[in-house]
Amino acid sequence: MHVDTNADDLTPGSEYVEVAVEVFRLLADATRIRIVLALRDGEQSVNTLAELVDRSPAAVSQHLAKLRWGKIVRVRQEGNKAFYRLTDEHAMRLVVEAIRQAEHAVDETPGHHA
Repeated sequence: MHVDTNADDLTPGSEYVEVAVEVFRLLADATRIRIVLALRDGEQSVNTLAELVDRSPAAVSQHLAKLRWGKIVRVRQEGNKAFYRLTDEHAMRLVVEAIRQAEHAVDETPGHHA
């Protein structure tokens, strides 16, 4: 597997380590993980996201505000409706890998190895 890396960014002394910790903190919430997963197929409205993650629109809006602050999602306004999408593929890749790691913790033979 080829990993696109910049050697300077992946050293223990990287200036990005503390920022990476903040990214993990943002993603360390089940509702936010569910929101990222719900956005994997594209843009969604707050109400649609609320239905998909089984939370109130107000709660989802609060989580989306945090994800926006962390530049994980972007918003597009259309009239009085807000539509959210992932900023790039990186948060999705982190979430997918975390889910795969969770499968290893729960299942003797994870489904992604079958």
